[in-house]
Amino acid sequence: MSRTVMADIGSSPLPLLFRRRSSGEIRNLATVSSSILPAFGTVVDDGYSHLNKYVIVPYDQRYRWWQTFLVVLVLYSAWASVFELAFNKTARGPLLIVDMVVDVFFAIDIVLTFFVAYLDKSTYLLVDDHKKIALRYVTRVWFFMDIASTLPYQFIFRIFTGTWHDGEVFGFLNLLRLWRLWRVSEFFKRLEKDTRFSYFWTRLLKLLGVIVFAVHSAGCFYYWLARHHKTPANTWIGTAVEDFKHRSVWLCYTYSIYWSIVTLTTVGYGDLHAVNTGEKIFNMIYMLFNIGLTAYTIGNMTNLVVHAAVRTFAMRDSLNELLRYASKNRLPEGLREQMMAHMQLKFKTAELQQEEVLQDLPKAIRSSIAQHLFRRTVEKSYLFNGVSEDLVSQLVSDMKAEYFPPKVEIILQNEIPTDFYILVSGAVDLLTYKNGTEQFLSKLGAADMAGEIGVIFNIPQPFTVRTKRLSQVVRISHHHFKQMIQPQGEDGKIIIANFMKYLQGLKEDVLQEIPFLTELLADQNQKPTEQNEEQQNRETLESQDANPEGRTGTSSLPGESTIRVIIHGHHPSDGTSSDRLGKLVYLPDSLQDLFNLAEKKFGKRGSTILMADGSKVEELNVLRENDHLFVV
Repeated sequence: MSRTVMADIGSSPLPLLFRRRSSGEIRNLATVSSSILPAFGTVVDDGYSHLNKYVIVPYDQRYRWWQTFLVVLVLYSAWASVFELAFNKTARGPLLIVDMVVDVFFAIDIVLTFFVAYLDKSTYLLVDDHKKIALRYVTRVWFFMDIASTLPYQFIFRIFTGTWHDGEVFGFLNLLRLWRLWRVSEFFKRLEKDTRFSYFWTRLLKLLGVIVFAVHSAGCFYYWLARHHKTPANTWIGTAVEDFKHRSVWLCYTYSIYWSIVTLTTVGYGDLHAVNTGEKIFNMIYMLFNIGLTAYTIGNMTNLVVHAAVRTFAMRDSLNELLRYASKNRLPEGLREQMMAHMQLKFKTAELQQEEVLQDLPKAIRSSIAQHLFRRTVEKSYLFNGVSEDLVSQLVSDMKAEYFPPKVEIILQNEIPTDFYILVSGAVDLLTYKNGTEQFLSKLGAADMAGEIGVIFNIPQPFTVRTKRLSQVVRISHHHFKQMIQPQGEDGKIIIANFMKYLQGLKEDVLQEIPFLTELLADQNQKPTEQNEEQQNRETLESQDANPEGRTGTSSLPGESTIRVIIHGHHPSDGTSSDRLGKLVYLPDSLQDLFNLAEKKFGKRGSTILMADGSKVEELNVLRENDHLFVV
């Protein structure tokens, strides 16, 4: 494949989304990094699945393997081209046959390139027209370079003249094979973007390859200078090896590589050194080149090492900043330990944090992952038992996952209820403080909830929640929770019923921490009895063919009215009454029922219901949640 086509694929940030039935699917998404994307607004339909006959798709898995095989052959060509120039007597040995076989494979690749579709950068669509593919390839310089680097010049000379020629011109012509090294560069670019391979080891292998090739090339060229000097004994290798031209090729190659490595590493033992002027000039050029190569290698190695430790440096800096802040503000030792433990846990679990890991993904993918991770936990929690699938999906998609280390407060008593939590794993303690003394109330485990009482009643959090061990929780915002529940009437009734059932099962010492809960639960137990009596009366009236207009309109369905109000037994302007805190009750179905309920609570019967601003209430359907009513 030509360099142009390969460059379009490797350097373009656009992944290959075009499919072709005969080429198969992309089996690993890691390979998308080197593929082609259509431009914004381009419609990719099924028509791209049917390219012209005998057209090769660049991302086809079989074609990728062919390109990888050619990279192996390129490595051989790069080594042999320089080696045969320095040691020309090897050019007609076994290496000649290997070279010709390698050239055959590259000749096949030139033919295949005429059938490889390419990306039109004006439309960002794959071009599969054979004439356009061929015209594009032959009008670029890469076609001529591919031909020049593939022709077997010595063999062609042998065909036309009938004799072999050992001239240096063929050695320099063979250096055109170094043109193929661009394939190796593109290959490593693709590997660096492929998540199946370690970036560190891929980059390290690339650096090692550059160094080895530099050592090999320098050693061969240095030997070539000595072999062509008019006085062989007056050369760097002639002073160490007598009659080196007639010695073993591999012995001379060993000396050359030894000198190249010693010079590259700036060791300079002095046993092999430049003797004549040409060698000294070459030494100076090589050492200047080594300065750049060393800087390139050290810079890349430093970058790899620092990249591996960057998270550690960031954690240490954050911890030091926390310590300075704690010392400056004289925070207590216990609070310092909590801050340090939380920060350390944050870095240890950074790869598990949903927000940090998934923030760059589309919302649909984030929601699917959240459904997979937390849906079962939400369904097991008591509050959402029996609610619709839609509500559960909405709740899970809006949750935020968090980790807390041991002995850290998730919720503080009397704080504003902004969120509530569901435990995914771990355990927490429910605590309260009386007269400055901490008291243990209960223990919560996986699928249990914390903070929901304060959120649902819209009161300051009644308890402190502290972790016992490393705990993972999902957090639900109070605001988002109300937004999701309001349009879901049936689900709201189920949640209220689950919540009341949960409250009824709480321990006595827990109920005592929330004074109005006892009265609320008592009212809740009486309400079904009253509603049953009303249902019986209505059925009696219906059986006697009572006039429908004479009905009171009271509802027989328990829990149909879920509006809660706070009633007071005094005038709004009276602030000294003993019952000024009021009673939290469910709003009855009629004004008469409200007067009866107020008489039961305060021991006196009223005749007027006023709002906090003194306005008179004449209809109950205008009241809202948590309104204050004054019965006088």
